[in-house]
Amino acid sequence: MKRILSTTLTAVAAATLSAHAAAQISDDVVKIGVIVDKTGVYSANGGPGAVRAVEMAVKDFGGKVNGKPIEIVNADYQNKVDIALSKAREWIDRDKVDMIIESTDSAAAIAMQKLGAEKKRVMIFAGSASTALTNKECSPYGIHYVYDTYALATGTGRAVMQEGGDTWFFITADYAFGHSLEKDTTRVINEMGGKVLGSVKHPLSASDFSSFLLQAQASKAKVIGLANAGKDTQNSVRQAAEFGLTAGGQKLATLLVFDTDIKGLGLNAAQGLLFTTGYYWDYNDETRKWSKRFYDIHKAMPTMIQAGAYSATMHYLKAIQATGTDNAETVIKKMKDTHINDFFAKDGIIRADGRMIHDMYLAEAKKPSESKGEWDIMRIKRVIPRDQAFQPLSESTCPLVKK
Repeated sequence: MKRILSTTLTAVAAATLSAHAAAQISDDVVKIGVIVDKTGVYSANGGPGAVRAVEMAVKDFGGKVNGKPIEIVNADYQNKVDIALSKAREWIDRDKVDMIIESTDSAAAIAMQKLGAEKKRVMIFAGSASTALTNKECSPYGIHYVYDTYALATGTGRAVMQEGGDTWFFITADYAFGHSLEKDTTRVINEMGGKVLGSVKHPLSASDFSSFLLQAQASKAKVIGLANAGKDTQNSVRQAAEFGLTAGGQKLATLLVFDTDIKGLGLNAAQGLLFTTGYYWDYNDETRKWSKRFYDIHKAMPTMIQAGAYSATMHYLKAIQATGTDNAETVIKKMKDTHINDFFAKDGIIRADGRMIHDMYLAEAKKPSESKGEWDIMRIKRVIPRDQAFQPLSESTCPLVKK
């Protein structure tokens, strides 16, 4: 009788704990908002593919967490900060969204970071690059997951300098991301004894780079640093070839390049480009297995943003499952306490400043003769260990970091 009573009490206690955990899910649903550029300059590297990656993560998780459904909403922010901010605010205030994950520009990301801090909502940055997100604009609720301008500069800038490219001229996207990327690359150049001869700023989604390229050509710099991304980078590279800059001996340093950019340019134009990435679909068996599943859904191999969005979503949902709540403070703490080990990152860590540190890779676009298939477009030249790739905490200006 005692054994029966003990078993019964244990079962009741377990059921009570389970019910209590389920009750900690606000509004009886976990809501995730995905905000991306669906049709503009950054639509291929994040865009609909990032939405599909998050949907894939939720489906793989089983569609529920602690017995409660997981719902996804998504929106196109149209490369406008005000639209990104108003949509994020609407999701939080009206739709009770628990976490927002983005593939936007850095200016929009910084605005959403501030909103997340105000509203106490988890914000995960998968597509934006500015190091401000983990420095002066850091937040207890913000996680910078995939890459940033410090890592891009450390990888590509250092590699180009080591190959003798010691004088630079920058063509820079005129907003927070471009400014941050130029600044961080300049730091590397100066540290290694190089010199920046000048720079010029261009608007987002520029179609004509002729005046910018002519200024770069006139500078006689050995290296033209492209501190832009997406279709802006593709247009810069194409028009640089048309103007004969590379034929004349100047080298292009593409500081942020995605698989989709190499694919869009074609290997005839892209061959030999050096760049830094956080992920490549053909790196090992694990990346190939996941990426081929993604390809079946999206009909394109994933970029580091899209792979990172899946990984971040899974890490977030596992934290809810482990803690029994979608309370932002509790979930963030669990995410920071738990190392990330999946196809995207090995022994990844989310630091006090919100930066997720993981290995990065120096990559090179293949020659057409080296490619064995449609998406066989690059090789990984070397691994950049996580502690070398990202800004050390000792240099952080984030007020959350204890000095």
